[in-house]
Amino acid sequence: MPLAAFPKCFLETICVEHAMTPEQWIDLAATQLDIDGLEFFINFTPVDDPAHMLALRKQTEAHGLTIPMMCCSPDFTKPDPEGRKEEVERQKRSIEATAFMGGKYCRVLSGQRRPDVPLETGIRYAAECIRECIPHAEKHGIVLNLENHYKDSFWSYPEMAQKMEAFLALLDAVGESPNFGVNYDPSNAVVAGDDPIALLEAVKHRVVSMHASDRYFDGGTFEDLKKLDAHPMQGYAGILKHGIIGQGMNDYDRIFSILASVGFTGWISIEDGQDPTVGMEHLKLSADFLRAKMKQHGLK
Repeated sequence: MPLAAFPKCFLETICVEHAMTPEQWIDLAATQLDIDGLEFFINFTPVDDPAHMLALRKQTEAHGLTIPMMCCSPDFTKPDPEGRKEEVERQKRSIEATAFMGGKYCRVLSGQRRPDVPLETGIRYAAECIRECIPHAEKHGIVLNLENHYKDSFWSYPEMAQKMEAFLALLDAVGESPNFGVNYDPSNAVVAGDDPIALLEAVKHRVVSMHASDRYFDGGTFEDLKKLDAHPMQGYAGILKHGIIGQGMNDYDRIFSILASVGFTGWISIEDGQDPTVGMEHLKLSADFLRAKMKQHGLK
């Protein structure tokens, strides 16, 4: 089973501070991590510059790696129909970029949990938008992978389909398609107050990819997180930290044994890193842990 890395710890450095380029991240990850590919982020992918995109792909492939996944954050719960239409078109461009980079999976989300959009309405909005994107994904040989997400770093509100009940309802509303599946993230289930194993059991036959992550609380509790989520805020809650995989809340023996039981062969992508100053050190520890666990459970 292939292992990829996502530069969670460097997103601010690359996308906001511009102190690191995608080229630098590619070289850094390729030379220091035991991985097979790199998950890209749409915000640092030059979608309007095909020559630049091709150069990034060739640079990655020169290291013997591929770009299997594109991380995107469409916001399909906007109350304005024109706003949702724009998000659909943006997601379609992301699908095209994923295919151009040689990828297979393009992440899709529900959107923000806006106070003025009831849950049932949000699920309907998101399902309609995702269904509209599926034919475009099929045309380009891409699988849309819906993540049980917490919050995009640049959003004000948490994910609409954050809770397991809402996530499963959205999956059902979209329906089944060879070009639509689940990107499972165990940490996000923990943050939602759900059992990550129960969620995996519920979706295991639809999982096409996985974000391997671990979380821990620093100076707070689940109750504190719920209070923070009740109010608008930018990015992740300060009390919630990404940790080295294998050292947080998740039981990877249980997770990998379930995936192995259903013959999972998709990509696992490392989503580790809170602090860029120790980012590569932690990513290496996470990669080493995952390689060992994948081998132990026959996921190799």
